[in-house]
Amino acid sequence: MDCVNRLHDVTQRGFASDNYAGVHPEVLAAIGEANGGHQVAYGEDLYTEHLQTVMAGHFGPGVQAFPVFNGTGANVLSLQSVLPRWGAVVCAETAHINTDENAAPERVGGLKLLTVPTTDGKLTPDLIDRQAWGWGDEHRAQPLAVSITQTTELGTAYTVAEISAIAEHAHSKGMLLHVDGARIANAAASLDVPLAAFTSDAGVDLLSFGGTKNGLMYGEVVVVMRPQEHAAAAALPFLRKMNMQLASKMRFVSAQLIALLEGDLWLRSAQHANAMAARLATAVRGLDGVQITQATQANAVFAILDPVVANQLREAFRFYDWNPATGEVRWMCAFDTTEADVDAFAGELQRLLKQAA
Repeated sequence: MDCVNRLHDVTQRGFASDNYAGVHPEVLAAIGEANGGHQVAYGEDLYTEHLQTVMAGHFGPGVQAFPVFNGTGANVLSLQSVLPRWGAVVCAETAHINTDENAAPERVGGLKLLTVPTTDGKLTPDLIDRQAWGWGDEHRAQPLAVSITQTTELGTAYTVAEISAIAEHAHSKGMLLHVDGARIANAAASLDVPLAAFTSDAGVDLLSFGGTKNGLMYGEVVVVMRPQEHAAAAALPFLRKMNMQLASKMRFVSAQLIALLEGDLWLRSAQHANAMAARLATAVRGLDGVQITQATQANAVFAILDPVVANQLREAFRFYDWNPATGEVRWMCAFDTTEADVDAFAGELQRLLKQAA
């Protein structure tokens, strides 16, 4: 007998966010396997212990993993763990920590964000230097960290060489490098390289590893690379509790992450989402009235579309405006997006464009 009456139409699909997708069946099964009996609370369970081994397999021996509830919490904790109260973070103007976290890094984390405009969401050493100055000046927040997003908020992916160059540049100035990896699996799938290639091996110090956008019910994990080189690992247990990111039944967060990362589920799901975005971009690129604005390198498609047509299309498929001033919209694909979903979306868009013409 069902315990909950289903309240939604399971055939309804959208392209607004990969957060709209449900939980991957393999992850749901993992939660069920972790259920039953008692396990020690607050992270002293066997699943969280095993997660350390799984993360070390991806990022190298010695890394430490701290599961949390969500991406904002992971980002705030990561940066807060290595910066003093007078510390500042250099990031892209479009960075999630700047535009979509309701000032949490600044109000909760007590950090100053120093933003830089970019055309593709990606920082470079030269762009970082626009804000990386003023050390020793008591009138200026001290730039002590760089935060980049992989993939970026514009759907672009940093190459291994680009992240290595940023890490080397940041370290030469006494700054640490944090990666917001909400869609890190999509980046690895796009680049066709292991996760370590553009994180631990490239010189990244802290990583917010995202799981929710890749099939988890909830849960992210802060990964500390080379914990002996900075204070993050020592600070995070206390900050995680202070910032309300310490799960009492942490085994259910860790079990999801194990299901995602111990095998290739993380990669299979990301590859599929990326492939659906590529299919969508190909389907709409030649349509009169659609202008693709960014390279489709992961699971996002950005395009400029007449607002009237966009609103009509939204009656069948939900999606978000990215820049209402220019008519730019964002279409996201998820692990459960199907070819039929993409084709139906592209077909409806084509019909509306012909109607408008």
